[in-house]
Amino acid sequence: MSTDLFTPLSFDYPSPYPFTICAGPCSAETEAQTYETAKQLQACGIRLFRASLWKPRTRPGTFEGVGEEGLPWLRRIETELGMQALTEVASPSHVESALRAGLHTFWIGARTTASPFAIAELAEALRGTEVTLLVKNPLNPDIELWEGALMRFLHAGITQIGAVHRGFSTYGKGQYRNTPLWQIPIELSRRHPELTILSDPSHIAGRRELVPVVSRASMEMNFSGLMVEVHPHPDEAWSDSAQQLTPAALVSLLDALDIHPTRNTADSEELRALRGEIDRIDHELLRLMSERMKYAQHIGTIKAKAHLPIVQPERYRYLIEERLRDGKALGLEEGFLHELFSSIHEASVHVQHTHSHSES
Repeated sequence: MSTDLFTPLSFDYPSPYPFTICAGPCSAETEAQTYETAKQLQACGIRLFRASLWKPRTRPGTFEGVGEEGLPWLRRIETELGMQALTEVASPSHVESALRAGLHTFWIGARTTASPFAIAELAEALRGTEVTLLVKNPLNPDIELWEGALMRFLHAGITQIGAVHRGFSTYGKGQYRNTPLWQIPIELSRRHPELTILSDPSHIAGRRELVPVVSRASMEMNFSGLMVEVHPHPDEAWSDSAQQLTPAALVSLLDALDIHPTRNTADSEELRALRGEIDRIDHELLRLMSERMKYAQHIGTIKAKAHLPIVQPERYRYLIEERLRDGKALGLEEGFLHELFSSIHEASVHVQHTHSHSES
């Protein structure tokens, strides 16, 4: 029996697919655009409709949402089309306005999740209400912030809680708009196996041609479902036009996904054998990493005696360039290699620093 504090999320309207699918435009722009999108999605069997009314932007002067004006639009979609409408809330005033309009399904955006102060205020605003709430990961790759936000809402009495993985802002430009860092949502799932975790392939990908790739990767990693941005005329969208799909493109994407998140593959003899090989290799990697850190300790002692700085930029540049070149020749992805050896170097610096001070 699970002792997890969370329970699987249940929406008012079940998905016609073997996973949860929530779709809609990045922003509700006009009532006609919002209703047209919802109607096309409803015709495809989708019942969870997302649309932002309040759009916190990085810089002023850009479209920042229609605000309260769009609340009746979403209620119309619920009453006339029989859909469950979601919108982002970022302040207690958003919550009060949305609840007053009759909405009961919300998500918390990445910028808001990054602030415990904002989360605490929202949790108080939602205390005692019966709502469904999705919490996106914070912009920075910090699982404690993400889990902490979820826990604050749980402690405020909100029981219908799920999480949304939308990728992370990291240094440098990669293939995606927001780096997936899959290990973080996987760790969140390990900590809370009953928690519903959706993937937002639109914000991870940043480009519509990559959304199917990220969607498949998400479902192969056993996410509970997808939150996808959809617009009837994506190139004309007032925000995030590059990452939105047409309703027809979404249906094609979903029809191509033949993955069931809850399928049980534990009894596969072939999988057990392959996982056994991975376990063996991982043990060898750990042994080699331990050996590497012992050499780092010796280097730290030598540097301390010679009064040399522990961090030497030229050596670091050489290490990264050489490892990237060698790894790419072996078919390994450059972003992964850079992250891996940056982390290894950081750990080595810590070992050298700690050991040199213990010797002094």
